[in-house]
Amino acid sequence: MNIYGVSFDMVGKQPIVLLKTVDDNKFLPIWIGHAEAAAILMKLQGADTPRPMTHDLMSQMLGKLSTEISRITVTELRENTFYALITLGSEGAEIEIDSRPSDALALAVRADAPIFAADNVIEENAIEFDHEVEDAEVVVERFKEFLEDVTPEDFAG
Repeated sequence: MNIYGVSFDMVGKQPIVLLKTVDDNKFLPIWIGHAEAAAILMKLQGADTPRPMTHDLMSQMLGKLSTEISRITVTELRENTFYALITLGSEGAEIEIDSRPSDALALAVRADAPIFAADNVIEENAIEFDHEVEDAEVVVERFKEFLEDVTPEDFAG
């Protein structure tokens, strides 16, 4: 998956990160916190801060410990909450760490790590556009229209 963008729902002004599948036009919206949205957007936009922010600090610490972020995976949606795993590679071993998707994504953009979502998460929660996606602004505008009436509860079970 790729991070397609960060937007805000029209009702509660809550940030949403929009993940897009690589092979088709399926989009997975994940509601996140404002701080995590800022962390993701800052890195995507190439903004620098005078001092390391939390996700930058974690990324730097992992690097100093010769540990890499191999991938992040959005694993499930349970009771309106998405779950994720950060897979770390260290000394030939893989270590999986439970994480909020927002933190995992903020780290993934810093490490240029691949982003995955479980097939069932995509099947049950993704939004599919029937037309070919060429213009990001058109997709974001249609997504904003969709967000005018949607709530997190709409994605429950």
